[in-house]
Amino acid sequence: MDKYGLIGFPLGHSFSKNFFNEKFENEDINAKYLNFELPNIDSLPEIIDMNPELKGLNVTIPYKEKVISYLDYISPEARAIGAVNVIRVTHKGKDVILRGYNSDVIGFTKSIEPLLERFHKKALILGTGGASKAINYGLKSLGLETVFVSRFKRPGTIQYDEITPDVINEYNVIVNCTPVGMYPKVEECPNLPYEAMNPHTLLYDLIYNPDETLFMHNGAEHGATVKNGLEMLLLQAFASWEFWNGKEQK
Repeated sequence: MDKYGLIGFPLGHSFSKNFFNEKFENEDINAKYLNFELPNIDSLPEIIDMNPELKGLNVTIPYKEKVISYLDYISPEARAIGAVNVIRVTHKGKDVILRGYNSDVIGFTKSIEPLLERFHKKALILGTGGASKAINYGLKSLGLETVFVSRFKRPGTIQYDEITPDVINEYNVIVNCTPVGMYPKVEECPNLPYEAMNPHTLLYDLIYNPDETLFMHNGAEHGATVKNGLEMLLLQAFASWEFWNGKEQK
């Protein structure tokens, strides 16, 4: 039986295990999907050794960047992004070859593109982790200018207290790549001047639990278009399956 799985820490909020095991059952695929909760990425080689049936892995927080040093090959897109969330595992004799890809960028761009209007030219990306790198790459590929927003002073970022109503007016696409507002802390939201938002504002939240975060709710109250991360999650899962089973053998 083939195995697939998810590496990250912690994995309590994982959607992938249920999604793929349902897929395997419904499509009569002889495989199972497991969660590998790794307190340290150094355990990855051990997981690979102990599971010779492993064909593919998804990678989540906090290892999308750290995992790169363990890979034999990285797709040009994942290398440009600087983050990997899909690993294809192949065996060549006694050797195990690990190839890294990024399906986050595929899921995100396919999901947000239909919502973009001509007046959407600049975007704020809330957060600076591995997911935000894929979002940045995706937005730029769609022709938008981007600025990262961080809680801390970092080169190339602005801080939340610098986001004035004028900034909201100019950067009218805002993507939340932070866990702020995720279940169970549903009463939290990024600190933004929501009152400055209007029907030209587009808020996209990578969070999918709850369905409507406070970030989305506050924007919608002022006429903003809002979307959560569930469709992106589904689309990146489809792309993961393609990477694991595609013909490409680089």
